Amino acid sequence: MQENQQDQQPEEIQASENQQAEVDQAQTPEQRITELEGQLEEQKAAVLYVKAEGENIRRRTIEDIDKARKFALEKFSGELLAVKDSLDAALNVANATVESYKDGVELTAKQLLGVFEKFNIAEVNPVGEKFDPNKHQAISAIEAEGEPNMVHSVLQKGYTLNERVLRPALVMVVKAKE
Repeated sequence: MQENQQDQQPEEIQASENQQAEVDQAQTPEQRITELEGQLEEQKAAVLYVKAEGENIRRRTIEDIDKARKFALEKFSGELLAVKDSLDAALNVANATVESYKDGVELTAKQLLGVFEKFNIAEVNPVGEKFDPNKHQAISAIEAEGEPNMVHSVLQKGYTLNERVLRPALVMVVKAKE
């Protein structure tokens, strides 16, 4: 039974092709030209549609990139506003003592470090490490006990963002004894 169905399919295809050939031969050249011009117009419309769609995608992508650039720091800025609020509150205290200011500054510093951790900003404090020009900026070299080219002291801490240096640590390096 399957062989019979398979035999019928090629015969049906052949018959369909023969009918199309007869229709093509029955058309006058003017009718054929008109039909082909219609197909050409359909293809032109399809090309214009694809072109317009591509232009829309390009325009939307540019808008998305602009929005991302404008609002990339939105979350970070929001977190920093809480730190700013803490500093403002400390300045508005009427009966402040040195001890209360110190406590407030310590809490605000902890709050700021929390923001840094949340956004992968890490402190670079390289005391006792080997000098690395990619992470440190040597201000001077001093004679001291220890191995040459080791960081002796840090004048200003450095910071990294996702392991990329934002600001190098300003350091003093142990110089080789002469």
